[in-house]
Amino acid sequence: MANVFSRACTGVMDWINARAPGLMPMYRKHMTEYYAPKNFNLWYYFGSLALLVLVNQIVTGIFLTMHFKPSAAEAFASVEYIMRDVEWGWLIRYMHSTGASLFFVVVYLHMFRGLMYGSYQKPRELVWILGMLIYLVLMAEAFMGYVLPWGQMSFWGAKVIISLFGAIPVIGNGLTEWIMGDYLPGDATLNRFFALHVIALPLVLLLLVVLHLGALHEVGSNNPDGVEIKKGPKGNRWSPTAPADGIPFHPYYTVKDLFGAGFFLIIAAFIIFFEPTFGGWFLEHDNFTEANRLVTPAHIKPVWYFTPYYAMLRVVPHKLLGVIVMFLAIAILFLVPWLDKAKVKSYRYRGLLSKVLLGVFALSFVWLGKIGAGPGTDLVETYIGRVLTFLYFMFFITMPLWTKLDRTKPVPERVTLHD
Repeated sequence: MANVFSRACTGVMDWINARAPGLMPMYRKHMTEYYAPKNFNLWYYFGSLALLVLVNQIVTGIFLTMHFKPSAAEAFASVEYIMRDVEWGWLIRYMHSTGASLFFVVVYLHMFRGLMYGSYQKPRELVWILGMLIYLVLMAEAFMGYVLPWGQMSFWGAKVIISLFGAIPVIGNGLTEWIMGDYLPGDATLNRFFALHVIALPLVLLLLVVLHLGALHEVGSNNPDGVEIKKGPKGNRWSPTAPADGIPFHPYYTVKDLFGAGFFLIIAAFIIFFEPTFGGWFLEHDNFTEANRLVTPAHIKPVWYFTPYYAMLRVVPHKLLGVIVMFLAIAILFLVPWLDKAKVKSYRYRGLLSKVLLGVFALSFVWLGKIGAGPGTDLVETYIGRVLTFLYFMFFITMPLWTKLDRTKPVPERVTLHD
């Protein structure tokens, strides 16, 4: 039986190769003959998990668009219709809403891994830049998707965030009205956000993901040691031209990623079936009430993955300065490949100073997220937020200095297998 199946698969492949001879070389280049370092650890799951969640968002989003109506009068009711009357509609909606939060969980962990192991250093600067562009598009995609259910927090969140553009001198008010299509969020806002969320931004996101992976496969993957595997002795049992410390991505890492995906899906299933709102973090309670422009929620805040930047905006007393600080907090991430002057890539071989500062940076970002999710009325918390914002920026501004001054350990000639 196995031989019959094998011959059938070979026949199908031969048929495809005869009609599309360019597909097999591409498959080999990016799968069976793409040699990845053999010492990948737990941190290297999150790139493939991000791709998995992207597929989930696209598939579930397609089914949601079949029943969603992008108008101020019908949007909220159509979501309720999906949840109550469409067969398995509640599951598709919760898979989509939970997937949005899990997307940012894996993306933030993926970015933190890049900072830990210096995955942005030469020759991978373009990989980092493309990854940051993906992050920007993902933020826009998530914001527009958050507005679509037209709950209380959707409406007021859209009003607050879009009104930030009003702080721009001269063109601010006109730009705000142009984005909303009206003086307040309404039909025009929903229609254009729906078009961008469903068609334009996913296409841009998919293009950037392809470019990100293509750029990565041109220069090769980094690893926890930060050692280029091509520097080691050449040749192994797969190919005489392959690096000794590399293994084919397929089947070795595809199998490993499938194991990680299975574990990740179990966690996602527990959230979807038992706690889809995640205590109000994934789905705010106010968003289960239809938007009412005459009733302001007691506490307006964005979804958790925007709260660190929202906290920076809120703790700065001047509105325009707060908007500038918020956007600079994202823009400065693009400069990391040129700010880091360390001689070694991985934090495994950097000194205590680098490790402590990275830990302070991560703590500052998480703490800012907590402050941004709060009511914003605590004066002590406001001053703490200002200190944390200062620490966030100083991590990057002083990076050229402390990466040069910090002591480093000897880097091995070849990759190591210890974790």
